[in-house]
Amino acid sequence: MISFDAVLCDLDGVLRQFDHGAQADIEARYGLPLMRTAFDPALLGPATLGLVTEREWVDSIAVALGGDERARQAVAEFVAVPFTVDEEVRALLAKARERVPLVLVTNATDSLDEHLERIGLTHFADAVVSSARVGVAKPDRRIYEIAAQLAGVAPERCLFVDDRLENVEGARALGMTGVHYRTVADLAAAMA
Repeated sequence: MISFDAVLCDLDGVLRQFDHGAQADIEARYGLPLMRTAFDPALLGPATLGLVTEREWVDSIAVALGGDERARQAVAEFVAVPFTVDEEVRALLAKARERVPLVLVTNATDSLDEHLERIGLTHFADAVVSSARVGVAKPDRRIYEIAAQLAGVAPERCLFVDDRLENVEGARALGMTGVHYRTVADLAAAMA
């Protein structure tokens, strides 16, 4: 029996997966700390808040790595690594959406709509809350409040799923049921 009236779900690391092996190979081949640099909050933060574009974020990574042609090529390869949809997660979320609203809640850049279209998720959810669009990122309580409002459900009636524990804890602080996603079994158990 479902004990929630809406599902709020993270995108990256839950529904959308990146090929971390390919990213690590690029990093090793160039001998550059691409992961650490790309996800440095000082560089990524402004992009996820919509203060800079994804293109500007990518340029800032290359500059931080030295700004030469080699750094730019490494970054170009790194950000071009394809991403995929976890089909088991998609199926579970689609099944839940038959009964309750589904809202994707993601710390994303301004290119999110293009990315969703590329992997066939443009109309998958009832709503999408992108940090770059709303100007706040998880675990800021305001992003969860926006998502619950879009779902038309009180926060304490929401199931929130994320692969980052700090984001799950942020949702729980508002009274949401939080699922720390590590494997599809975590989501399946919450949906049972």
